Amino acid sequence: MLRERIRDLMPQAQADLAEMVTFRSVHDAAQFPVEGCDAMVDWLVDAFTSVGLSEVAAHVTADGSKAVTGVRPGPPGAPTVLLYFHHDVQPPLDDAAWLSSPWELVERDGRWFGRGTADDKGSIAVVLTALRALGDDLPVTVRIVGEGSEEQGTGGLEDFVPRHPELLRADAILVLDSGNVAVGRPTLTTSLRGVADLVVTVETARSVLHSGMFGGPAPDALAALVAMLATLRDAAGNTTIDGLDASGSWAGAEYPADRFRSDAQVLDGVDLLGDGTVADMLWARPVVTILGIDCPPVVGSSAAIQPSARARLNLRVPPGTDPAAARDKLIAHLRAAAPWGARVSMEPGGIGAPFAGSLGGPAYDAMARAMADAYGRDLETQGQGGSIPLCTVFQETFPDAEIMLLGVCEPECRIHAPNESVHPSEVANMALVVARFLQEFAGSSASE
Repeated sequence: MLRERIRDLMPQAQADLAEMVTFRSVHDAAQFPVEGCDAMVDWLVDAFTSVGLSEVAAHVTADGSKAVTGVRPGPPGAPTVLLYFHHDVQPPLDDAAWLSSPWELVERDGRWFGRGTADDKGSIAVVLTALRALGDDLPVTVRIVGEGSEEQGTGGLEDFVPRHPELLRADAILVLDSGNVAVGRPTLTTSLRGVADLVVTVETARSVLHSGMFGGPAPDALAALVAMLATLRDAAGNTTIDGLDASGSWAGAEYPADRFRSDAQVLDGVDLLGDGTVADMLWARPVVTILGIDCPPVVGSSAAIQPSARARLNLRVPPGTDPAAARDKLIAHLRAAAPWGARVSMEPGGIGAPFAGSLGGPAYDAMARAMADAYGRDLETQGQGGSIPLCTVFQETFPDAEIMLLGVCEPECRIHAPNESVHPSEVANMALVVARFLQEFAGSSASE
C-alpha cells in the first residue's frame, strides 16, 4: 500500500532534505555565491532523473536563475499534471538567532530544522517521495518545474512560462508552495491577494526651516504626510480608502485570533485590527501597509521643519479586485486627504494580480478524496495574504488547467525566519496526498 511505502521511504526523504539544506541556494549574488544555486540545480537534475523523469534539464531564465523541467509520460490518453516547487531559499537573516546551523538539517523537538526545510525544499522531498512510492505504476503524465528565484521575486519563471508552454502544459497544476492551517489539517490555499506598490511624496517649502523661528504658521511636510496616512484606517484599524470596498468576508477555514496572535507574535495588550474576523481581514479585504518613510531619524535630527517627506505604501487586495484600479483609488484618496494645499506626487511601483484557485472540477474532487484518505479528515480552504504572480501567469497561459496550492508550510514552520523547520508527518502525509491525487485524478479522467 502507498502509505506503507511512503513510511518506508521516509529515511530517504530525510536524507534528500538533509542534502538539499546544505546547498546555500539564495538567488542573490550580493549575498551568496551563485555556486550554491548551481549545485542545487545539478542535484535536482540527478534526483529527478533517478526517479524516472526524462528530458530533465536546467534553463537559464530572464533574471539569471535556472528553472528545472522534466517529464515522465503516463499511459496513452492519461491526463497531465504539472508539479511546481522552488529550489531557492531565503537568506538566514540572523545567524546568531539560529539554534543550529541554517545549512544543516537538525532534528529537534520532533521537527526538522534548517533553511528551506519547509520553504520550499520540503516540497521537493514530497514530490520525490510520492514518485518513488508509485514506482512503475504512474497513472498520469507528470511534468515538473522548479523555480530558482521565487524568494527574490525577480520574475524569471514568470517570463519563462509563456515562452515555453510545451514544457509545462497540463490539465492540473499543483503549486507546492503553501501548506496546512495546522499540522494534521489538510488545507488547500484557494485565494491569493493582489499587490500594488506606491511611493507618495509631499512638499510644502523650498528649504528646511528653523522650528523656533518659523514653527506654527509654516507648513510641515512630515506632519502633512502623517495626517494623510492616518486617514487610511479608522479607529478600529479597518481600511478606509475612498471608493474601495473593505467589507468582504471569508467563507473558508477560520484563523482563530489566539493562534494568529501567537503566529504574528503580537504583544500582550495590543489589539488586532479591524471589525471582521482574522480570516476576513487577511484574505477577503484590502489593506494598505506603510513600508517606509523618508524623514530625519531621531538620532541626528535637528530643530527643523521638513520641507518634504515621502512614504512607500504596499496595497494588498483580494480576488475580484483589480489592483491597478485599487491603486488609483488610493492615489485619489491621498490627494484629497492632503492638508494645507501641500503638493503631492505619486510614483506607482510593481503590481501583481490576485488569484483564485480551483474550487470545483475533476482535479479538485480528486484532491478532496486524496486529502481525506491521507489525513483522515476533509480538506479545508484558506487564503494567503501574500501574492504569487506566477499563479496568475499559469492561469493566463493554461486557462483550462485546474490550479491548486498546497504544501508543508504550516504556521509552526516559521518560514523566512530563523529556525525554520518542518514537521516530518507533513512531509509524509503530503507525499501520500500527491501520490493519491495522481491515482484519483487518473481515475476520474478515465471515467469521464
